[in-house]
Amino acid sequence: MLESLLVVLLIAAVAWIGSCIGLTAVFGIVLPYVAVLVFIIGLVKRMIYWAKSPVPFAIPTTGGQERSLDFIPYAKLDCPSSKFGVFVRMVLEVCCFRSLFRNTQACTFENDPVNGGARVVYYSSKWLWFFSLLFHYCFLIVFLRHFRFFMEPVPSCIGIIEAVDGVLQIGAPRFFLTGGLLLCALLFLLARRIFDQRLRYISLANDYFPLFLLIGIVLSGICLRYFDKAEIAQVKIFIMGLTHFSPVISGLDLNGMFIVHLTLVCTLLIYFPYSKLVHMPGIFFSPTRNLPTNTREVRHVNPWNPPKQFFTYPEYEDTYRDAMAAAGLPLEKQPEKKPTE
Repeated sequence: MLESLLVVLLIAAVAWIGSCIGLTAVFGIVLPYVAVLVFIIGLVKRMIYWAKSPVPFAIPTTGGQERSLDFIPYAKLDCPSSKFGVFVRMVLEVCCFRSLFRNTQACTFENDPVNGGARVVYYSSKWLWFFSLLFHYCFLIVFLRHFRFFMEPVPSCIGIIEAVDGVLQIGAPRFFLTGGLLLCALLFLLARRIFDQRLRYISLANDYFPLFLLIGIVLSGICLRYFDKAEIAQVKIFIMGLTHFSPVISGLDLNGMFIVHLTLVCTLLIYFPYSKLVHMPGIFFSPTRNLPTNTREVRHVNPWNPPKQFFTYPEYEDTYRDAMAAAGLPLEKQPEKKPTE
């Protein structure tokens, strides 16, 4: 955990120092282009690899009764048997995290007053589902709000999103709800990994690093908006220059916190295709989600199976008939007797 935190702090410190010693062009122009290129190439390679991977078995995740006899009711959402049902299940999974909503936890009672001895109790846990859903939707809204830096004129839908997000009208500039909620969700997910002993035991550095990286991005963004404020007009000129492949860096007063924020975002783009975060497009390639649960009706055939040269039993017996007869093995056809001289 500490290694991941130190890496994120080191990246932020290098970006801050670079902005102070005149390396703004490196962190503001070269790094964003490299990050976007790595992100696109890495993501396309992963999706091509997934698309080419064979699916030898039908392994859809089942969450209820599979369709069988007509008089037996089955779970249409958790065990869909048609393509439309799979589409509905996928929409619920992507938009509502349906499988995570059914999350359960196990707790052991050492001294059960009723049955005596230890007893395992399973109970529903919705906190992980709630904060995961909160994080993803807040991140989506923050991502959409940032499109005002990439477009001129700004679409009206972006203005509507900003108006709803800042409906409380707290402070100047007004406080956006998604920024605070996004930070709260990330802190919960981090605390869960730290204080849950079983989860902490199986957590690795690549589990903590994206959390610290996202927290760094959110904190630097909040700092840019409310404390070490950046000039919005100059930021937009800079970003519009990047998007039109005519970067402008001279004459713009871009403070160090903006360079830190941009560097952390570029680090996330570079890291994304090679991390667990790539589950975002990966869910659409998962056979546990995109296959119908109809193994009782349709035989699943792996279309990637190469043609094989089968050796049938009659062919096997024709090849080794004499040896099998000499060994006393049963034969469907006895060997022909050789004519005596």
